[in-house]
Amino acid sequence: MMCRLGARIDPRIDLADRRTEMTSTPASPRARRGGRSARHALRTARDDRMMPGLTRGIPVCDVMDGAQVERIDAASMDILENVGVLFRDPVAIRDWRAVGAKVQGEMVYLDRGLVRDLIATIPADFTYSARNPANNLRLGGPHSIFVPMTGAPYLRDLDDRRRSPTLDDLAMFHKLSHMMPALHSSAHHIVEPCDHPISHRHLRITYSSMKHSDKTFMGMTTSPRNAEDVLEMCAILFGEAFMEQNPVTTGNCNGNSPLVWDETMLGAMRAFCRRNQPVLCSPFVLGGANTPASVPATVAQLNAETLSALAYTQVIRRGCPAIYGHYLSTVSMRSGAPMAGTPEISLMNFMIGQMARHYGVPWRTSSLLGGAKTFDAQAGYESAATLAAVIHSGANYIWHSAGWNEAGMHCSVAKFITDAEQCAMAFRMAEGPKWDDIDTALAAIPDVGPGGHYLGHPHTQANFQTAFFMPELFDNNSIEQWQAEGSQEITGRALALARKLLGEYREPKLDEARNEALLDYIARREREIPAAEALNQEY
Repeated sequence: MMCRLGARIDPRIDLADRRTEMTSTPASPRARRGGRSARHALRTARDDRMMPGLTRGIPVCDVMDGAQVERIDAASMDILENVGVLFRDPVAIRDWRAVGAKVQGEMVYLDRGLVRDLIATIPADFTYSARNPANNLRLGGPHSIFVPMTGAPYLRDLDDRRRSPTLDDLAMFHKLSHMMPALHSSAHHIVEPCDHPISHRHLRITYSSMKHSDKTFMGMTTSPRNAEDVLEMCAILFGEAFMEQNPVTTGNCNGNSPLVWDETMLGAMRAFCRRNQPVLCSPFVLGGANTPASVPATVAQLNAETLSALAYTQVIRRGCPAIYGHYLSTVSMRSGAPMAGTPEISLMNFMIGQMARHYGVPWRTSSLLGGAKTFDAQAGYESAATLAAVIHSGANYIWHSAGWNEAGMHCSVAKFITDAEQCAMAFRMAEGPKWDDIDTALAAIPDVGPGGHYLGHPHTQANFQTAFFMPELFDNNSIEQWQAEGSQEITGRALALARKLLGEYREPKLDEARNEALLDYIARREREIPAAEALNQEY
């Protein structure tokens, strides 16, 4: 932390004692009472408060029986013991030797007993602490969260133009993340701020995540030093001692399939685990290209890769939270291009969910992925197929849940807004049927009787807003009304809503002292990291 803070910020103060300092978004204004228009405004006013984390109330879809789960486990353990995993990192090699793993050069051969012993210490669930404690989230078991996409080098903007993003564009997406109730995180670089040097971006991205939303967020892992910067900024915001006991951010470490973990990712992993912050251990699967052309064999290889990383998190620090991760795509054998929304991706999500539950660890997946170049029917079908499978697979950390299109090459504002509403619909479905008012609802049936209708019944009047989900972006009116209102399709409606939300956005102000400390840290690190280093950074 910066010395200039002095006594203004004591990192030993518990977050609970600072609730009044960490201002959350004020409640949305409500119309005053009186008159039909006021009552209509009250009924239709948006509530932008974040929905609680999803607690699933429906069964998961298990596509494997117990023997098949054991077969995948045995195949993965055989890969770890006899094929081995390449750890291209001298520190990791020393760490593995220290715990008794068989090491030959950079090849590590992991005994299944050692792997099982290590992953047994990963917490089955934990709670994220957000800047606004009202937005804290439990993760693991039946508890899930929706997280926007990240990493897009282009965007489709408020005019649906494809172009390179700026830091202002990133701030726009962080603001929209803050205002969409079903999104539980502001993620990190939803789009790449191309107007800033690569070597400085992680600082500006992290600050934007912290400044424009008081939800949980992700931390950059583009290099070990970048990861350390992110964690130092988290320590300024939350306090070092608080982070020792509470996850406040999430790192992502991608493996190089097949069976390789590199120094950049492992160094970032160590930075996060040493400070008790969770990482997603994520092999990057291109089914048929870097895995066998087989769903079960792909899952066996992915499972081995993930287990090797999960085990290493516990070599770094026993008991630190970690998340079984992956990125799933299948490859077109006609073009070599990655595909989204295919049936095999759904099957793999179901199987990976079973494996994560078999080991008792939280798991991550990707949702609402599209390969289309615009927000068209292809994008909708691909995204809907993936979202449905993800919900029934029981995934916990549901990443890339808003905006992803063109295989992740761009984030679409229109798709971002629509995807977020789809997450809200999926949330409602995954909660399961609501039984709390069945008796009063059944009592309405004899009141109405044969041939009547329920529209004017007191039970309907009392429950019409909550009984059935009413999408804001889907048009279900007559064609005459649709034409009278301008024949606007969903892309136009979504962009109009995005503009409206941005016009209504109110920043959840950072505590002044912490904000000053964060800006001081960024300024110091930008002086220390020459912009010319951009060409030498692994990004």
